[in-house]
Amino acid sequence: MAYIELKDVKFQYPGGFLAVDGVSLSIEKGENLAIVGQNGAGKTTLVKLLNALNYPTEGEVRIGEMDTREHTTAQVSRVVGYVFQNPDDQIFHSTVYEEVEFGPKMLKLPPEQIKRQVDDALKLTGMKRFARENPFNLPLSVRKFVTIASIIAMNCEVMVFDEPTAGQDFVGNERLSAIIKELSARGKTLVTISHDMVFVGDNFSRVIVMSNKKVIADGSPREIFWNLPVLDEAMLKQPYVSRVCRALGIDEKVISMDEAAEAIVRAAKA
Repeated sequence: MAYIELKDVKFQYPGGFLAVDGVSLSIEKGENLAIVGQNGAGKTTLVKLLNALNYPTEGEVRIGEMDTREHTTAQVSRVVGYVFQNPDDQIFHSTVYEEVEFGPKMLKLPPEQIKRQVDDALKLTGMKRFARENPFNLPLSVRKFVTIASIIAMNCEVMVFDEPTAGQDFVGNERLSAIIKELSARGKTLVTISHDMVFVGDNFSRVIVMSNKKVIADGSPREIFWNLPVLDEAMLKQPYVSRVCRALGIDEKVISMDEAAEAIVRAAKA
């Protein structure tokens, strides 16, 4: 059995709106994947099922040996950390350091371990120089890294990032890529929602496409971003480098800048 299992999961809000409709999904421990789709496709509702912010209306969600319906959100969040799309929904302390140490403190870890994990999270996210700042004095793009550091400091086995690239510039995206690479090297299971197809193609080994509350495709970035009928159904665009190469008549399934440069050079020499 995979580390994370969703079996024919449905989720309906109290008002009757069905947000996730019959999703089955398996995620192996240490896997690194992205979920893509238009607003309203069901992505955020789906990932909130992973740490019991939502409980399935029907079906089953299992994290390791845990059936989420049999555990509190606090219990599940020890294993599955969730970074909200809007950091202001998550931050409530007056300094960055206090915000990042809150989770480890709630886990009742030894003081030396708390300090070690907080220092590691601040260093990995580039937030160490802001440790004594009030998070709300920092730009939104920087506050996002505060919330990411908060989850890293808890050392959860699974980490969920909801639109981490929103509002980020090139430098911010590069920092996010470095964080994802390091967490993957540590064996963490990473699930990321993103609208940035270039970022997805560069950083994830598996892409899940959602449309109309269902999973409609699951594969490698190359498989997904060159499956044009699926992209049309999900109302998604290829990464711009893929579109440029198509426009140039290059018959290669390019998904990255490096691949595009090499393909253009080869085409010019042909």
